[in-house]
Amino acid sequence: MSNKSIQRINSLKFSRILKRNKTISQINVTPMVDVMLVLLVIFMITAPLLKVGVPINLPKTKAKALPEDQAPLSVTINKEEKIFVQNTEISLEKLIPKLVSISKNRNDRKIFIRADEVLSYGKVVEVMALITSAGFNKIALVTDFEIKKINDNK
Repeated sequence: MSNKSIQRINSLKFSRILKRNKTISQINVTPMVDVMLVLLVIFMITAPLLKVGVPINLPKTKAKALPEDQAPLSVTINKEEKIFVQNTEISLEKLIPKLVSISKNRNDRKIFIRADEVLSYGKVVEVMALITSAGFNKIALVTDFEIKKINDNK
């Protein structure tokens, strides 16, 4: 064997070793895309479930939503005049002790009152007066946005 043929054989062996140990410098993004799609599906399914759970018909207004800095307490009065704190039904007599215990004696906690639109004004005012008499001064009524109807002139 000649010197050239030995060099050629050695160079072929060396190039095969380099090809075998070559590292891939590209990132495979397919698994990351799969994970992101699964997370998207999970959030799309769970997002509608995060609403407060007592179904009522809120009155419509044109006012804008208020900005929130702390999660408020929600007092709901449904059309049967049952009172709920968050999602728990409670009697009118036990409303104030429950609000005091939840707010940990802090009267600056926001309280949102959600009342069905078929309720009398007096019932809503009675609950509001009871809450304010306990020292809570940040009370707001929750309403839905009014949807404007477009009149078709034909």
